[in-house]
Amino acid sequence: MNVVQKIYIHLQKNIIFMSTAERKAREKEALKSLILKGAKKLFLERGIEQTTIRNIADEIDYSVGTVYVYFKDKNAILHDLHSIGFQELGGYFTELFAIKNPMERLIKMGLTYIKFAMENSEMYDLMFNVKAPMEFIENSEKEGWNEGANTFGALKTTVEDCMNKGHFEGHLSEPLSFMIWSLVHGMCCLEIRQRTKGVKFSNPDTILFDGYNEYLKIIKKL
Repeated sequence: MNVVQKIYIHLQKNIIFMSTAERKAREKEALKSLILKGAKKLFLERGIEQTTIRNIADEIDYSVGTVYVYFKDKNAILHDLHSIGFQELGGYFTELFAIKNPMERLIKMGLTYIKFAMENSEMYDLMFNVKAPMEFIENSEKEGWNEGANTFGALKTTVEDCMNKGHFEGHLSEPLSFMIWSLVHGMCCLEIRQRTKGVKFSNPDTILFDGYNEYLKIIKKL
C-alpha cells in the first residue's frame, strides 16, 4: 500500500467518523426538541403543577430516564422553553434596528412586542407568568439570563438613542425603559388573560391598541 492509498483510507475513516458524529448530534437535538414540544403541550393543557416528567415521557413515547438525560427537572425544561420564547421575541426585534429614527423605532418596537404577545399568547404565558424558569437561573451556575438581558438591552439602547436626539430630558434611561416595558407588558397580559373583557370598556376589542396609542401621545411630547 503506497502513501497515497494510506492517506485516502485515513480520510475515508475520518469522513465516516464525522458523519456518524454529526448524525448523532442531529438525533440528540431532535430528541431534545421533541421533549420540549411535548412538555409545552402538556404544560398548556394540564398546567405546570399537574404535569410530571412521567407524563412528558409518555407523551413522546420515551422512557422517563431518557427525559432525565436531557433535563434534570421540570424547571430545566421550563427554562429552555422560556429561553426559546425570548430568542423568538429577539428575532421580531432584529429588523427594527434598520429604522434610523429612534422614536419611530421605539414606537414600532412596542407594536412588534404586542404583535408577538398576541400571536404567541401561550408561549408568552410561559415566558412571563411562571416563576420556575427564574428559579432555575437563580440555582444555576450560569452567569445570568442572557436572552432577557439582550431583549431589554434592545429597548434600553433605543431609549438612549431617543435621549441623544433630545427626547426624555431629565429622565434616566434604565428605569424609563423598565417603565415602558412594564406598561406594554401589562396591557398584553390583561388582554391575553381576557381581563379586558370583564371591564365594560366602550370598545373592548380595540382597547389594547387604543391604550397603546394613548401612551404614544404621551411619549411623543417628551
